[in-house]
Amino acid sequence: MFNKLDKNKERLIRHVRVRKKISGTSQCPRLCVYRSNTSIYAQIIDDSKGVTLASASSQDKVLASALKGKTKTEQAKIVGEELGKRALKAKIKTVVFDRGGYIYTGRVQALADGARSAGLKL
Repeated sequence: MFNKLDKNKERLIRHVRVRKKISGTSQCPRLCVYRSNTSIYAQIIDDSKGVTLASASSQDKVLASALKGKTKTEQAKIVGEELGKRALKAKIKTVVFDRGGYIYTGRVQALADGARSAGLKL
C-alpha cells in the first residue's frame, strides 16, 4: 500500500535538498523564511559564523499595531519591509533567498517583495 508523507515532511525534504546548495556568507547572507498557519518568520543568517544578523516576524510587538486587521499575505509584506529596514541598518544590502522548501507564491512571495521594496537585493 502506498503511504504518502504529510506536506510538512515533504517540505522538509525539499528544504534539505536546497540547503545543500544554498549557504549564506558574510558578504551575502541567507534570508530564511518559516511559515506557520498563523505567523511568518524571517531571519538573515551568516552560515559561516552561525549567527543571525537580523530577524522579523508577525509576532513582533513592534509590528503589532501595523499588522492588526490585515490578511496573512499583507502581514507577510509588512514583515518583509521591516526585515529589509533592519538589514539595511545592519549594513546588509544583498542576500540569497531561502524559501524554506515552500512554493514561491502567496505569503513567501509577499515577504520577498516587501524586502525588495525596502531596498534589499534578493
